[in-house]
Amino acid sequence: MTNLFNSLRRASLALASAGLLAVSPAHAADPELPGKGVTVIPLKSSIAEETFQTLLVMKALEKLGYKVEPIREVEYPTAHLAIANGDATFMADHWDPMHNDFYKNSGGDAKLWRESTYVANNLQGYLIDKKTADQYNITNMSQLADPKIAKLFDTDGDGRANLTGCPPGWACETMIETQLTAYKLRDHVQHQQGSYSALMADVIARYKSGQPILYYTWTPYWVSNVLVPGKDVVWLQVPFSAAPGEQAGQDTTLPNGLNYGAVINTQRILANRKFINENPAAAKLFSLMKLPITDVTAENNAMNNGEKSAADIERHADGWIKAHQTEFDDWLKQAREASK
Repeated sequence: MTNLFNSLRRASLALASAGLLAVSPAHAADPELPGKGVTVIPLKSSIAEETFQTLLVMKALEKLGYKVEPIREVEYPTAHLAIANGDATFMADHWDPMHNDFYKNSGGDAKLWRESTYVANNLQGYLIDKKTADQYNITNMSQLADPKIAKLFDTDGDGRANLTGCPPGWACETMIETQLTAYKLRDHVQHQQGSYSALMADVIARYKSGQPILYYTWTPYWVSNVLVPGKDVVWLQVPFSAAPGEQAGQDTTLPNGLNYGAVINTQRILANRKFINENPAAAKLFSLMKLPITDVTAENNAMNNGEKSAADIERHADGWIKAHQTEFDDWLKQAREASK
């Protein structure tokens, strides 16, 4: 754990030494531009589909006069630490409670702020193709302990089911690892990790060729537009709640009584606490911004369909703002009023 913290600390310091340290705020003379003279440094993970929601926050900050640097890409543990230390300003994709360990280990409320609800109702869990689920009556992850069931999803010939899971550093991988142990599936399921998009491309290819598939995913994301739950695939329940770290002991049963192994998460804007205290306009903006999960899914699906260049994603963000101009302008109005 010490080595992990030291490596994250070095990565955070590297951001600062590269000249990315946020500029201290100054009191704005122009009430229309309360952020004038303040530099903001946005972060995101390696997930390209997080660019859209990050750009929306950046564009709103720019309208308030903030100088917004280009997005810096680091994985979640480093991003939390960098923001806590003031080496960066915000990220738009903090998952609560999935990222609670990163939040706590980076200083918690004393150094970080996450009081927004940016994207609500985010699901995650395990899915298999509907054809295999119906044929073998598979509804629960615990059934993979049966060697005959596990072998259905074996893609490398070792007799174990191959589960396409999450790369290290995303937090969902610790959920999967915890549950494989808790459900006694270590001898029956192999957790495949790597480039998620590349692994999912292989999953989709296998599905199209009529082969059984087993994978972990989340919403909002384009995967569920290609492999539609209830039509192409089905969610698997888990035998009981089992979560790692700060989530340990949490009941993951959903309001509908089903248990997919994770509670409904909220994506929040995560920001440096000192920046929030010194920038009431930004604090108000962050607390107001809301993005429907369906809009994120639609944009992510457009990216998967080929509209994935920087110019494409910029156009998606500008298009969303234009379609929600009244709401966007009201956020800015309230943010400006908060700075007076």
